[in-house]
Amino acid sequence: MTPETASQKTAEICQLAPVIPVLVIHDASIAADLARSLVAGGLPALEVTLRTPAALDAIREMAQVEGGVVGAGTLLTPDDVKAATSAGALFGVSPGATDRLLDAAEAADLPMLPGAATASEAMRLLERGYSVQKFFPAEASGGAPTIKALAGPLPQVRFCPTGGITLGKAPEYLEQSNILCVGGSWVAPQTLIDAGDWSGIEALAREAAALAR
Repeated sequence: MTPETASQKTAEICQLAPVIPVLVIHDASIAADLARSLVAGGLPALEVTLRTPAALDAIREMAQVEGGVVGAGTLLTPDDVKAATSAGALFGVSPGATDRLLDAAEAADLPMLPGAATASEAMRLLERGYSVQKFFPAEASGGAPTIKALAGPLPQVRFCPTGGITLGKAPEYLEQSNILCVGGSWVAPQTLIDAGDWSGIEALAREAAALAR
């Protein structure tokens, strides 16, 4: 898969809803219920971060949920790409980007959302063919004003910012012309996951899905 094709597919995924839930899952047995509640609430694109031992099993479970588009986050190495695709991930997300990681994703036909936090990083990814990028860490890197400033010299690049974004902060991002969606963990708080409050998570998802962009 070429970077240009990857970016086109990633853009399509990002446009499914204004928010991509960023999920840290410690127990794969709840993954399907969590996915169903988020999808029912209008958030079909799901990012499961590879930060826990349960993450790959969670992706396998979520990949079976009708209407869901499950991706793997925190991809750092070619081995991560291989493991994610084997588990059924349909897209990948990384906090940054290296040539080895992107080479592996392209070889595996895995659409990638590679991370950038500066103009130079965004330019380097654009030069390679990635016009859809993750802006991370969003709030720590200047937030919506920084992304708005990047739109001037880099109008070709569209972003999915992630990192520190909340329901209250999301609208400021989504009103920017170069934002496709935002990533956020607030739609699936650990307290509700631990309680098995799937209706509560579905309600948060509906609230997020209704955000204007």
